[in-house]
Amino acid sequence: MKTSTYIAVDLGATSGRVIAGTLTGDGIELDVLHRFPNRIIEFNGQYCWNLLSLYDEILRGLSAAAQRGLDIRSIGIDTWGVDVVCIAADGSLAGLPRSYRDPYTDGAPEEFFKLIPRREVYERTGIQIMNFNTLFQLYAGRREGMSALDNARTILFMPDAIAYMLTGERVCEYTALSTSQFMNPRTRSIDGELLRAAGIDPALFPRIVMPGQTTGRLRPEIARATGLGEVPVVAVAGHDTGSAVAAVPARNRNFAYLSSGTWSLMGIELTEPVITDESFRQNFTNEGGVDGTVRFLKNITGMWLLEQCRVSWSRQGREYSYEDIMRMTLSAPRSSALVDPDAAEFAAPADMPEAIRSYCTSRNIAPPADDAAMARLIFDSLAAKYAEVLDKLRAVAPFEIECLHIIGGGARNALLNQMTADACGIPVIAGPAEATALGNIMVQARTDGQAGSLAGMRELISRSVDTETFLPRNSKTKN
Repeated sequence: MKTSTYIAVDLGATSGRVIAGTLTGDGIELDVLHRFPNRIIEFNGQYCWNLLSLYDEILRGLSAAAQRGLDIRSIGIDTWGVDVVCIAADGSLAGLPRSYRDPYTDGAPEEFFKLIPRREVYERTGIQIMNFNTLFQLYAGRREGMSALDNARTILFMPDAIAYMLTGERVCEYTALSTSQFMNPRTRSIDGELLRAAGIDPALFPRIVMPGQTTGRLRPEIARATGLGEVPVVAVAGHDTGSAVAAVPARNRNFAYLSSGTWSLMGIELTEPVITDESFRQNFTNEGGVDGTVRFLKNITGMWLLEQCRVSWSRQGREYSYEDIMRMTLSAPRSSALVDPDAAEFAAPADMPEAIRSYCTSRNIAPPADDAAMARLIFDSLAAKYAEVLDKLRAVAPFEIECLHIIGGGARNALLNQMTADACGIPVIAGPAEATALGNIMVQARTDGQAGSLAGMRELISRSVDTETFLPRNSKTKN
């Protein structure tokens, strides 16, 4: 294998990175070229993403690659799911994209189900009913008279919008589309009837592309400004979890995964969607993956609770590093009762610690006495939630789940990993933390002829990263 370098643009809900990944004879080497914050902007009662700021930061990262003299073979972009960008007739942004945390979608699903029943929506899409799914965002936008929708000539998902800004080409990447609640998972096509019920013309969405397709090249002005030249841009698994799952260093298919970060997404990898009365009742989702795989999973509120507690504590003058929080958690006794991390009260509170205390009080649970007890309650509740969801996956999986792979930033959280192994009763294999970037890069490498099957991609990743195995009952070994 020749040495080849690719760039992963990896945007999360709180931060973004531009990462160079180089394939060598020994594996993959990652180099973070540029890291930057991402945050929701509240203006005029709306919660938006500052897309132009993100674009500027991405250009800084691409320029850094050129300044280092890297010979870049291609660029791939992944982001969170569901949010969209409206493009006007002249090619400009019709408005800033709304964030999935904007409460304008509150009540939207229930209103939409008066047009098409809830069970039918699930049957046609296989997607977990959540108020911020794209279908309900578009419906809510029409309901409030959103000017961006009125002026839209194209609607793009976030990774496709970034790619459009870089190349001028408009596409609809499959894994991002699969989070929308208007894709038929059996045909992998847009369900126009659902969109029309939401007041949206399906023709506003461009052609669908699969991970691994080259969709364009850097615009000439960007090629000159960054110094990279007209590098190809490849559609990877544009939904960041799709890229992360492609990087699970699994030895076979008998695994579950937990993509752990602000959100936790727990699931299994299948070849066909599972859309049954039971999956509907349990509110499981079927999202697209690399090579047409199906990510049968459930969204769980993850480290959001702790992250927002840290924000509130910081405002009050109490700064805790993650090392501090680990020590605090270990010092606190096990929680006598738990909270549901997915409770509506925790979606976007002004003060997370107060929201947790109010939740406890309203349910006759003793609220945490201090910050250490609060952290312990969050960790205990997350581990219990993971075990609950894993049990539901076991009932559906056509194979025995032998282990749980934890990928993403949460893979570094040794304490929660051990608590999860204890709660789930199976080995937890933690790593890689940079799963999303690795999956992004490997899809590009395969497009470039430098990697083979999905199993081969994972085998190369397993040789390139260190993992740590946590066994139930507090014993662990290193790989």
